Amino acid sequence: MANTLPISINYHKPKLVVPSSVTPYETKRLSEIDDQGFIRFQIPVLMFYKYNSSMKGKDPAKIIKDGLSKTLVFYYPLAGRLIEGPNKKLMVNCNGEGVLFIKGDANIELEKLGESIKPPCPYLDLLLHNVHGSDGIIGSPLLLIQVTRFTCGGFAVGFRFNHTMMDGYGFKMFLNALSELIQGASTPSILPVWERHLLSARSSPCITCIHHEFDEEIESKIAWESMEDKLIQQSFFFGNEEMEVIQNQVPPNYGCTKFELLMAFLWKCRTIALNLHPEEIVRLTYIINIRGKKSLNIELPNGYYGNAFVTPVVVSKAGLLCSNPVTYAVELIKKVKDHINEEYIKSLIDLMVIKGRPELTKSWNFLVSDNRYIGSDEFDFGWGNPIFGGISKAISFISFGVSVKNDKGEKGVLIAISLPPLAMKKLQDIYKMTFRVITSNI
Repeated sequence: MANTLPISINYHKPKLVVPSSVTPYETKRLSEIDDQGFIRFQIPVLMFYKYNSSMKGKDPAKIIKDGLSKTLVFYYPLAGRLIEGPNKKLMVNCNGEGVLFIKGDANIELEKLGESIKPPCPYLDLLLHNVHGSDGIIGSPLLLIQVTRFTCGGFAVGFRFNHTMMDGYGFKMFLNALSELIQGASTPSILPVWERHLLSARSSPCITCIHHEFDEEIESKIAWESMEDKLIQQSFFFGNEEMEVIQNQVPPNYGCTKFELLMAFLWKCRTIALNLHPEEIVRLTYIINIRGKKSLNIELPNGYYGNAFVTPVVVSKAGLLCSNPVTYAVELIKKVKDHINEEYIKSLIDLMVIKGRPELTKSWNFLVSDNRYIGSDEFDFGWGNPIFGGISKAISFISFGVSVKNDKGEKGVLIAISLPPLAMKKLQDIYKMTFRVITSNI
């Protein structure tokens, strides 16, 4: 990781940005998919923009703040506050209280930050200032935005959004709307749709499928939780050359996606690095988006911005995963993927109501979310595309894949991973050894 330069930021007083015109005052229920225990957290996203001479004299903080106010007219539930009903049911009180906006001025040029703008970004806490009382799930702002201006005229935009309100696709729709309205549109090209009842429990809830994603083994959960305050983060880059090396480990024309292969490879390497007992059960959580999947018989409107994914878990003994070729892990992933159908999704939704919204298992679990589709490196607020945009760190056992370019200008996926120091050193060694023929570095 690049050396971290000391920087300081002068923060202006935080303000609440409210919709620019009157919006409905009502209470809306979240879906059961929104209401899963494990997504009650905040997602941090950073985007960095270079100085653009065509925007000389224009203040990005004012332009983005005004754009937010217009966007919230269409996404007015985001200006509300979450409340909790019976059985921990989340609802949003659409009271127009507003989202939290912070303006800051940094004492440094953007280019001086170099590679450190990429995950895990050491400046995250400065570029997304945690205003006291703002980071709760219930009763707190659902969105925090910070625009930080650098001395060169470049700037960073940080977003912290409450995951229960929207997933990556939903956030992409919101940012698209913000970009369009800033650049002169009167309405977003895709109008947001609530309709969370489409992913709510049946009138007579019934668990009809096995859901290993909520199986918790007390000893291994405690083992992971005891490490959580000692975890360090490191990012690993996978471009065309790295993927070619991994693909050489499977037969030609092997039937899986590149990301499935990458997940299998990372799961195996991470498990080797953790040095677990061969009989220990390890898990890989595979995120499956349920939008636009006709085979699932669940039709979500184009503008649906709520959470619309399921998280089935792949299970193996550590020894089998580590000693077998990577195809062993890929076949496990494909098998789980093939079992996802309409009944599985309905069973999962009903489970949330019946079992009180359990957390996703922490028992030697690893989750990789491919966030390249969000296109956080492509949102233009008038200054062109950002030089980097994406989720800025791993969160416990959850990792995010973001689009970046390496020093050769080649686009690939960067994945930040959290591990204890000894395991991280081992994972770095495995990465270097696997890709030693490749001279490109992040």
